[in-house]
Amino acid sequence: MPTGGRTTLVQYLIEERRRHPEATGDLNALITDVALACKAIARKVAFGALAGVLGVNAVEAGRINVQGEEQKTLDVLSNGIFLRANEWGGHLAAMASEELDDISLPPAQYPRGKYLLAFDPLDGSSNIDVNVSVGSIFSITRAPDPARDATATDFLQPGREQVCAGYAIYGPSTMLVITLGRGTHGFTLDPVLGEWVLSHPALKVPAATREFAINASNSRFWEPAVRRYVDECLAGRTGPRCADFNMRWIASLVAETHRILMRGGVFLYPKDNKDPAKPGRLRLLYEASPISFLIEQAGGRASTGRKRLMDVQPEALHQRIGFVFGSADEVERIEAYHREPPADTFQSPLFGKRGLFADAL
Repeated sequence: MPTGGRTTLVQYLIEERRRHPEATGDLNALITDVALACKAIARKVAFGALAGVLGVNAVEAGRINVQGEEQKTLDVLSNGIFLRANEWGGHLAAMASEELDDISLPPAQYPRGKYLLAFDPLDGSSNIDVNVSVGSIFSITRAPDPARDATATDFLQPGREQVCAGYAIYGPSTMLVITLGRGTHGFTLDPVLGEWVLSHPALKVPAATREFAINASNSRFWEPAVRRYVDECLAGRTGPRCADFNMRWIASLVAETHRILMRGGVFLYPKDNKDPAKPGRLRLLYEASPISFLIEQAGGRASTGRKRLMDVQPEALHQRIGFVFGSADEVERIEAYHREPPADTFQSPLFGKRGLFADAL
């Protein structure tokens, strides 16, 4: 075989479909279309400044997307690639993107399908100009009623309803990491054959770790549970954890996830009080939910910091949320710290945790 005996993405999808004789093949075809979009984006990213695609949106310089973020040129190009690659196949009822205010229905000339696709076309785009790994994230769910036009409300499904999730990472090599609910598997793009080749089957996140990722510049806004966890890690061998920890921060969710899937660790982008109006920073539907599916299928844990993220009922298309994921033991520890009262809570022999000058819990 030209792949040296390794399974290709198409072969993998065919084998998965054989486990479900009733399957129509629509999901396989949709994943193939998504994978094609990722190949096209990888090529754009690889050429960088040579293709004139760096910097802010050259067509509408300084345009702000629905997230309140300045769009990069590659944000716009990547979004267009995802839409064009997936709108024609007849597998989708609608798409939702970080770069779109509302959902996108397939053009009238194309048939409608039974799936919904939510995606972040280029995660970590602020890193493009400094040549740090970026990626694309996607989530596939079933349309509640394929017989009618989809609405934004149809996308408001908890993460446990996903039928497929994945990401592509554009780094020294291009990889596609996916799950269909039977483990998390990594495919590397063979640039000569143009094929995704299974290189990392059945990825597993170690239950324990000595590595954590968090944006320490926000420390003054953290909740007590998060501050306690980080302080204990930083205390090292002489602290309560009796072990030295390494701290990481790439500012690219795909890159952070990939590192954790490859060697373990825990990632924290928790709810904080920097902007009380925001319950978190990362988007639930097309960032946190798909990453949670991948992590759980690899034996890790994904949480809001207080409970399982995959059980959260979305309330809005672009809803943000606090997000903690990675090695199960560490995520469980962080959840436990959130359940405990803050260490500096006012204590009184007479009133317990109540008192005239005590802060409200």
